[in-house]
Amino acid sequence: MREMMQGKIHRATVTDANLDYEGSITLDRDLMEAADILPYEKVHILDVNNGARLETYAIPGKRGSGEVCINGAAAHLVHKGDIVIVLHYTVVPEEEAHHIKPHLVYVDKENRIRQAVGVH
Repeated sequence: MREMMQGKIHRATVTDANLDYEGSITLDRDLMEAADILPYEKVHILDVNNGARLETYAIPGKRGSGEVCINGAAAHLVHKGDIVIVLHYTVVPEEEAHHIKPHLVYVDKENRIRQAVGVH
């Protein structure tokens, strides 16, 4: 078995950081769907500004809002205005690993999709 990247939102701008929330990342539903991220699925957050890396789960935000909000304790590591990469993975048999085509989502400064690769 191999753990392979299934989807990525590349260089999104954090729109808010909310310490007083249970925890997670709130993402615009359009971004979640384009990157094939399900509600409550585990995601990895990579902060381009400071190098922080963390795991949390995704919750759907308002469609078309461009929302990328870091919630809970993670808001100590990732701040409003930071640039992040959001990744999620899948585990597949060795034979399938060579044929994975991840959903790659590239956004502009307002987190609007400018290019989506591998999206069905």
